Amino acid sequence: MAMASAASAPAGAISVMGPKIEFIKIDETITLRRMVTGPASPKGTVLFLHGFPETVIVWKQIAETLGTEYEVHAFDWPGYGRSSRPLAPHFSYSPQAYAKLLKAYIETTGIDQSNLVIYASDIGGLPALLLALDEPTVARKIIVGDFAPFNRPQYMYESLQNLKAEPTATPTRSYMNKTSDEILQNVHRRGLAAESQYELPPELQADMKDCWAGDGVTSADAFAFYYARFTRDEDYLEANLHRLKTPVKVIWGERDIYIKPEMGKEFAVRTGSQFDLLTGIGHFPHLQDPARTIEEVRAAFSD
Repeated sequence: MAMASAASAPAGAISVMGPKIEFIKIDETITLRRMVTGPASPKGTVLFLHGFPETVIVWKQIAETLGTEYEVHAFDWPGYGRSSRPLAPHFSYSPQAYAKLLKAYIETTGIDQSNLVIYASDIGGLPALLLALDEPTVARKIIVGDFAPFNRPQYMYESLQNLKAEPTATPTRSYMNKTSDEILQNVHRRGLAAESQYELPPELQADMKDCWAGDGVTSADAFAFYYARFTRDEDYLEANLHRLKTPVKVIWGERDIYIKPEMGKEFAVRTGSQFDLLTGIGHFPHLQDPARTIEEVRAAFSD
């Protein structure tokens, strides 16, 4: 993999030899580490948005396959991987702040939105939809899954419920930081039957561990900051759901114990979106069955 600085790598640089890792400056506060690849004449562009506690490396295998046909982009959210981790008041890590950053990334790179598919998982889902409220032509299609569009704590894992408000938020954040090794080892396999268990690629495991902390902000801190404003931004999306005009597809792991499929079903019904329940799959479909993710993206371009 090539590694380039924000200063040395053109914003729209595309590698034809496979996924390239480089840095791109968004503004004076945020520099993002990103992965980008694609052929000389791509059929379209796909932008992948990761969740907690992932990094951009989660998309490497998928990017290697899709990059032979499509221009593929992915980046580390602030607070994750090797992207910037500014402290308040410079950045809030809220879903709305991530939505603004997503818009800035698309504008900075000059992505053709008319032929763009956004694939957003976990914490990436709400920012993509918030952006779509104001920018209905942000993409030709958004694929979302295993996230929380509405304030429905009853559908969420207990620790996620606890992050939403005090007095449970601070101790939950502290516990997550103390148990980071256990989280990184096991978060992807919880709730899965023995025959469905899988191992993470060593490169991804090492990257998540190496990038857990930096500049005084851990990935758990960024996750907690996101949750501190989560209910506000969920309520905003629900109140403005009638403005969502971008085509959306919803996918969900049947065995997701973190956010139950009922959340996805409600969102799909209320938005008139297609809903696919993935049998035997947990919270991370793109890790457990990357071939299915590749099929989803190709299908989105053929719609």
